[in-house]
Amino acid sequence: MTSKAFSREKLQEYYGKILQGQTDLQTGACCCPEEKYPPSIKAVLQEINEEVMSRFYGCGAPLPPVLDGCTVLDLGCGSGRDAFIASRLAGPDGYVIGVDMTEEQLVIARRNLDSQMVRFGFAKANVDFRRGYIEDLKGLDIPDNSVDVVISNCVINLSPNKQQVFSEIFRVLKPGGELFISDVFAGRRVSTEFHIDPVLHGECLAGAMYREDFRRLLRELGCLDFRKTASRRIDLGNPGIERKIGMVDFYSETIRAFKISALEDICEDYGQIATYSGTIPDHPHCFDLDDHHRFITGKPMLVCGNTASMVGETRYAPHFTVTGDRSVHYGPFDCASASDKSAEDSGCGGACC
Repeated sequence: MTSKAFSREKLQEYYGKILQGQTDLQTGACCCPEEKYPPSIKAVLQEINEEVMSRFYGCGAPLPPVLDGCTVLDLGCGSGRDAFIASRLAGPDGYVIGVDMTEEQLVIARRNLDSQMVRFGFAKANVDFRRGYIEDLKGLDIPDNSVDVVISNCVINLSPNKQQVFSEIFRVLKPGGELFISDVFAGRRVSTEFHIDPVLHGECLAGAMYREDFRRLLRELGCLDFRKTASRRIDLGNPGIERKIGMVDFYSETIRAFKISALEDICEDYGQIATYSGTIPDHPHCFDLDDHHRFITGKPMLVCGNTASMVGETRYAPHFTVTGDRSVHYGPFDCASASDKSAEDSGCGGACC
């Protein structure tokens, strides 16, 4: 899980000096189509300063709903785009910490801080940018159980010690807190020979985690159930790089996980029912917890015990009514993805359809 073949100093040089804007990127790994964003985030994007936008490099949209009043931690905040969006969504009563190791990027974020607060109409700044390493959040004075939501956009793959990153994430999250990240994952383990290539590493390919190794890592840290909310295969868009590393299939994926102690390693059936009220902003008719749990507004849905906890023991709880408990067990719950079900199975009535 640990690789130091490509140094932090080289990464800082790549993001601080070599990349001067999105046009300097050599692959399609660090790009996210804006149409993937919900209306509220699209609206906030119009308020973000151009300098901040021009130095943004990310592969997804790791900005979950229901951030009002939350403490949000952005790992690898760069020029501050996602941190500023989170600050706007968290509101004046919220608080955002942006962490990055590259001073040139933080200079841009701090230079735009006051003007962004003016554009948002905030009387005082609710964002704090800190220089440091995402593997050492304790060194940045971020206490245990202090953060509601941790976000990160195509950065954790760059870390030489991913296990330490996720260990720190679960340390600082409050009970019921949410990890919501977008990153590059691989369909196979990436050979270490690629780790010293500045472009392959700097553009989030060489350090991409094999999906199953990611699952195993979270399991070792006590997170037995995480959910995928989006996935797309990455088109590298560079023939030379395709020839070099095109044997590996790369994916931009958005993952959510919660700090909930009662989660089990498979979906279990306790006869619980969850009903979504339709009150989450941008989600009046349905809410997708992940790629195979769609809650229709007002419709009672059979759910597994893990899903009941995710919507009933987190900040999403005010938007759901969960009935039943874990006093009686009915065996495993069929949480197969909708894409794995036949048309004849589509009327099962559960949230996994």
